[in-house]
Parts: sequence; structure tokens; C-alpha cells
Amino acid sequence: MKALVWLLALFAAAVALTLAAHNPGYVQLVYPPYRVELSLTLFVLSLLGLFVLGYMVVRLLLAALRLPAYVRAFREERAQSKGRAAMMEALTAFFEGRYAAAEKAAVHSMDMGEKSGLNPIVAARAAHELREFDKRDAYLADAENKTIGEATMRLMAKTEFQLDQKQPQSALSSLKELSESGASKHVGALTLELKAQQQARNWDAVLDLATQLEKRHAIDATLSIQMRQQAWLEKLRMQTYDIASLRSLWKAIPGEFKRRSKIAAAAAHAFLKLHDAVSAGKLLVESLNAQWDSDLVTLYGDCHSDDVVAQIDQAERWLKIHADDAGLLLALGKLCLHQGLWGKAQNYLDASISLRPSREAYTSLGQLAEKLEKKENAFNYYHLAMELEDSK
Repeated sequence: MKALVWLLALFAAAVALTLAAHNPGYVQLVYPPYRVELSLTLFVLSLLGLFVLGYMVVRLLLAALRLPAYVRAFREERAQSKGRAAMMEALTAFFEGRYAAAEKAAVHSMDMGEKSGLNPIVAARAAHELREFDKRDAYLADAENKTIGEATMRLMAKTEFQLDQKQPQSALSSLKELSESGASKHVGALTLELKAQQQARNWDAVLDLATQLEKRHAIDATLSIQMRQQAWLEKLRMQTYDIASLRSLWKAIPGEFKRRSKIAAAAAHAFLKLHDAVSAGKLLVESLNAQWDSDLVTLYGDCHSDDVVAQIDQAERWLKIHADDAGLLLALGKLCLHQGLWGKAQNYLDASISLRPSREAYTSLGQLAEKLEKKENAFNYYHLAMELEDSK
């Protein structure tokens, strides 16, 4: 189609030229004493030629004037291309674990004029992995005063560095600065905040963040439960001075965690330390009835309430179901020892040792021998307890 148009145009030009050649008109140019006569066709062709020549001269002059700017733009584009190639090389080297090469390539990219905020961040991360903290901080400083997105990269990297160096308060300050910069709290920032709060031992914040991350499917339910369990454990271990606060904390713990052996053991230890054996024994009974634990039942033998006989009855009811549980037999032996039931205490403690020798059982037997004024037997039992302690 295009060729047909050009062919028609050529035919039209040929016809026009033929008609112009037979045009009788002429043009006379007078500049006394000179006079020039030209055919109209030649005059028109001359004008067209002058126009084309003038146009070409103007274009040539414009090109000559634009040449320096073009050369400059070409050089900048070439430098930018090399800078981006160096940046890609830095990213590749970093994710391959070649941190020295990554840092070198990132610095080279910056030297080439590449202004992306990725370069100082990659250089800083590489320097951090190489434990060159002064250089790392210098690269981070170079990444400041960038766009919001690049500021986010800088603050996220800075927070990770501070957490690696066990500086949770500094990390929390960086996260606060990230929030104030206008960036929303995305999953990555929440995950870093969770680590910072764990290091800072702010367990209330850990409970809240673990729940948030689980709802956003950033961590699985099992990990969330483990984190929350650890938080409740630490809170219980910290409540060793005020019985009212401990009781309030125990009420606040969700039922699903109260029945867990580790939580119950920590709570029982806390109550016993504050001389509330009744609460300790009650929570242990509830936990053991929900889920049996041989190590946890041993602690029941230390909960000496006002009615130890009732505790012995409870333990003997368990014994009907868990007859070969060394921990339960030890607990019964300790309760009987406290109640002054020497014979039953001896039998239960011997039975516990026959199933699983333990330092606590031998120590209790030593205490029983002392009560019975059998000093030599007491010495032997204490010696056996020490041997078990040393073998651990």
C-alpha cells in the first residue's frame, strides 16, 4: 500500500513537472544596470532548492549547538548504566553470601553516580556481616535524607543491626522513628518489634505482638503459643514479692495456659516462695487432673497445707491410676514425712527410688533417718544424693 502511494506521488510529480516546463511565464529580476530573466519554473525550483539548503544548514547548526549536551547526556546514561550494573552485582553477591564483594560493588555503584538508596543499605548490611561496624554506620548515615521508602529500608536495617548486638532499647527507638516517618507497621516491622520486646523482657508487649502476628498469618499458631507461654512463664517468675499481684496475674492467665505443666510449675513455685501452699496445691491438682505430668506431681509433695491428710488422700487416689509413677511416689513420701507417717514415708520413698533414683528421694530418706535418729543411715542417704547431683 505504501509503495502504491509513492508510485502515485511520482506520477503526479512527473505530470506537474511536464506542465511546468511548458509554462510560458517568466520572472524578471532588475538591479540597475543589471537585468535577469528566468522562467517561472526555474525560479520556483531555485526557491525550493534555497529553502532545502537553508533548512539543512539550520539543522546542522542546531545539531552542532546540541552536541555538548548530547555528549554529556550520553556519558551520564552510560555511567548510570554501569552504576546499575554494579548495583545488581552487589545484590547478587550479597545474597550469595560474598559480603566483601557486595560491599565493594555497592560502593563502586555509588561512585558511578547511581543514586538508588539500595546501594548504601546493601553496603551497610555487608559491612555488618563482616563485623565492620564503623563502616556500617557510615553507610547508614549516607542513606539518610532519602525518600520514605528508602528511609524505611535504612531504619529496618538499623533495627536488625541493633538487635544482633543485643540493643533492644535502641531497636525500639528505631522502630518508633520508622512509625513517625509515615511508614505503616508492616509484618516485617512487627516481627522486629517482637524480637526487641523479647530482648527487653517487656512480656506484655510480647503477648500482644504474638497475637497480632498470628492473626496476620505471619507466624504459625504453634510458634505463637510457644511465645505466649514463655511470656506468661517470665511474668510468673517475676512475681515473687507480692502475693496479691501474683494472684491477680494467675487469674489473668488464659485457661489453656493454666493447664500447661510448665506454667503450673512456675506458678506453684511462685506461690510456695510467697508461702501460699494452699493456692499452689490447688492449681497443681487442677493441672494434673487435666493433664498428668510425673515431674509436676513431684512438686505436689512440697505443698504442705493445713490439711496434709487430705493431700495424701488425693495423691493416693492418683496412685490407683498411676501406680508406677516415681514422681507421685516421691510426692507421697514427702507428704507422709511431713505428716510424721514414718513407715509410709519409707515405703513410698523406697518405691520411688526403685523406679527412678533421684536426689530428692535420697535427701528425703536422709531427713527421715535423722527423724528416726539413724545418723549413719542419714549420712549414707545424703552421700547417695550428692553422687546423683555430681553425675548430672
